Amino acid sequence: MEPFDEFLSSHELLPLAWAASVAAARFLRDERPRDLIVESKSTPVDSVTEMDRGAESRLVNTLLGARPTDGFLGEEGGERLGTSGVRWVVDPLDGTVNYLYRIPMWSVSVAAEINDESVLGIVVVPEYDEAYVGIKGHGAWLIRHALTEPSWVEQLQVRECEDVATAMVATGFGYSAQRRQEQAAVVLSLAGQVRDFRRMGCATVDFCWLARGRLDAYYERGLNRWDVAAGALIAAEAGAIVTGLWGENPHEETMVAAVPGIALPMRELLRKAHG
Repeated sequence: MEPFDEFLSSHELLPLAWAASVAAARFLRDERPRDLIVESKSTPVDSVTEMDRGAESRLVNTLLGARPTDGFLGEEGGERLGTSGVRWVVDPLDGTVNYLYRIPMWSVSVAAEINDESVLGIVVVPEYDEAYVGIKGHGAWLIRHALTEPSWVEQLQVRECEDVATAMVATGFGYSAQRRQEQAAVVLSLAGQVRDFRRMGCATVDFCWLARGRLDAYYERGLNRWDVAAGALIAAEAGAIVTGLWGENPHEETMVAAVPGIALPMRELLRKAHG
């Protein structure tokens, strides 16, 4: 345990990132209208709301308002080049469909990258009033009462698991029906070889729950950089092995994260399942 006020000094970018993340999270939680305007992106269930854009605009205004020469990559706002060497990668509302259905598994994700590598990641889960922070080389942390009165932080460590047969595994599905069918086939091929599956519908929460010891492995196909930038750092700093399916880069088409004891066997099972 560490006092929250002292923890904020752990990284020079943390106070600003924290302020931006919490502001966006409070906006999404407290200012949600009764009737959201829902638009369709790639498929009818790939929904984007005005709240999503509102949260990202708050992140942009806070982060680039304080550091105008930084770069920025966001799900809704595209990419802006910077000159400072720092790039912010944000998902203003991860778990949009959960948010629309009032399922509490959604988050705000903010990462700071230097040389294309995340050095700081924050995931705020407003409905649970908690947040997760990963700092490169410093560890991963849980902050309770994040939107009310954070006072202490707890360092996170993945749980131990040495056998995939006892592993609790999370995954996610894409928006298109064809992609979901393909992903379901992979789940079916693994179903008899792991303990069980969980499907939260929010990639950043999957990473954080792995870091917290609630999962043993998490894999997903088709994640974007803003889905991975903060969460993967948090999981890795808690001791998880985070890679691609075929190589070491977690930004491959399929990302695999697991506790060390089953990291290699999990990748081998998934490679076989993917043919």
